[in-house]
Amino acid sequence: MWLYLAVLAGLYLLWRWHRERQMVPGLSEKYVLITGCDSGFGNLLAQQLAARGLRVLAACLTEAAAARLRANASSRLQTVLLDVTSSQSIAAATAWVRERVGDRGLWGLVNNAGIAVPTAPNEWLTKDDFVKVLDVNLVGLIEVTVSLLPLVRKAQGRVVNVASVMGRVSFFGGGYCISKFGVEAFSDCLRLEMRSFGVKVSVIEPGYFKTAITSAESLDSNFLSIWEKVPEETKAVYGDNYLKDLLISLKKLQKSCNSNLTLVTDCMEHALTSCYPRTRYSAGWDAKLLYIPLSYMPSALTDFIFTLFHPKA
Repeated sequence: MWLYLAVLAGLYLLWRWHRERQMVPGLSEKYVLITGCDSGFGNLLAQQLAARGLRVLAACLTEAAAARLRANASSRLQTVLLDVTSSQSIAAATAWVRERVGDRGLWGLVNNAGIAVPTAPNEWLTKDDFVKVLDVNLVGLIEVTVSLLPLVRKAQGRVVNVASVMGRVSFFGGGYCISKFGVEAFSDCLRLEMRSFGVKVSVIEPGYFKTAITSAESLDSNFLSIWEKVPEETKAVYGDNYLKDLLISLKKLQKSCNSNLTLVTDCMEHALTSCYPRTRYSAGWDAKLLYIPLSYMPSALTDFIFTLFHPKA
């Protein structure tokens, strides 16, 4: 019985491996727009896809970052300035993309732009702190997608949304986890709506990687800045030791961050170039062996585990 099941599982994995290795033809004529190319995953993916031969439209927030990217990439890469929190900027970028892709449409849209701060225990934050993150990570992603969807539909292409393992389990405050849960939900309903149009939607769920989002300096500064604005009565409840423990926990987390960003960009590339992309890609061993499995566990168990790493008041 067990041998029979093992053989079936082996045959299934072999079939899936063969299926996922089938690549989309004519990649050299296909356009892909990537948001958040100033650094990190977006920057690396833009160079990776250009080297692969695709026509890359890299959206950056600043001209300085765009210039650096152009200097390091092939002539198959073009840049455009895009602020995903600005409807005017999104409209201008959409018109720019339409001019370049023409009747071919846009083969791929990679929604990669994102921020993590402000982040802190929820009681320390204001509404504006939450909105700042949600505007970039969720609302901006939705508006960019809806604006470019007609071009993606025309090409019967791909939408690749970068979520996070924190879109599966949530154990720190602020808008980041909330936004990533939202990205998961938006991607799920979009995938169903686009199925009959031949558009495939994939979600990337990275674990912890060394990027600007997980920068120790940025996060330390974020916590200290927010703590200064916390009302005195709230500070008295939490105590200075809570903040110190929070910063110590952050430093421990930094040590576990993976510096191999290609583990994530390879998932993105596969979602764009495979005839049969996956619905979800988990990147990093912490995602595969810890966070994703925990997301299927009872809440009582995940609460117990995450509480071990939380500061104590």
